[in-house]
Amino acid sequence: MKTAVVIFPGSNCDRDALTALTRVTGKPALKVWHTEMSLPAGLDLIIVPGGFSYGDYLRSGAIAARSPVMQAVQGFAARGGLVGGFCNGFQVLTEAGLLPGALMRNAGMRFVCRQQPLVVAESKSPWTQGYRAGQTINLPIAHADGNYTADADTLKRLRGEGRIAFYYAPGHNPNGSAADIAGIVSDNGRVLGMMPHPERAMDTDFGPQEGGIDGRALFEGALNLLVAT
Repeated sequence: MKTAVVIFPGSNCDRDALTALTRVTGKPALKVWHTEMSLPAGLDLIIVPGGFSYGDYLRSGAIAARSPVMQAVQGFAARGGLVGGFCNGFQVLTEAGLLPGALMRNAGMRFVCRQQPLVVAESKSPWTQGYRAGQTINLPIAHADGNYTADADTLKRLRGEGRIAFYYAPGHNPNGSAADIAGIVSDNGRVLGMMPHPERAMDTDFGPQEGGIDGRALFEGALNLLVAT
């Protein structure tokens, strides 16, 4: 099994993602620099990490989405590869057209950084099969541009096709996201974008004890699918 993390100038969660993948697979995850024109041969899964790619100039994720490596990521996704984008990675995936909608400035115009309760909306995609639909989990958030925005038709389609992966728990929307959306998947379920950081909730040795390992099931679910296939 081969996994990798894309690294842009300004990424700051790449090491967290590399560590998370290495812990779950037992094999070192690979680093892929933003200037690469292709991905490592035989790759099974790739993470687009959080941070402030290219300093968040223009719009968060906009420049990173046009970097050379993202053409390879788009091709990988088109072939059914597993792609996860967390925080800035979610922004990059929407800007690259791999997921619908956009991430805008938080409604309160403030950076938010805290533990966040989420509700698992569905458990059928490769990324969410390690959870139960309706389960409440806790993951860290840290963003200023996490307000998920989409037109009414897109929101209706996401609901109807079961493509909303995570909601912010009722009464706990931290950024004004439409329909309390915290994460969505592609039409085949194999591309995930979410604002919370599952890679920072892998071990109770790091971070808060409450929800300290709630991110592990996300990685284990996706990787168990790869083992099964």
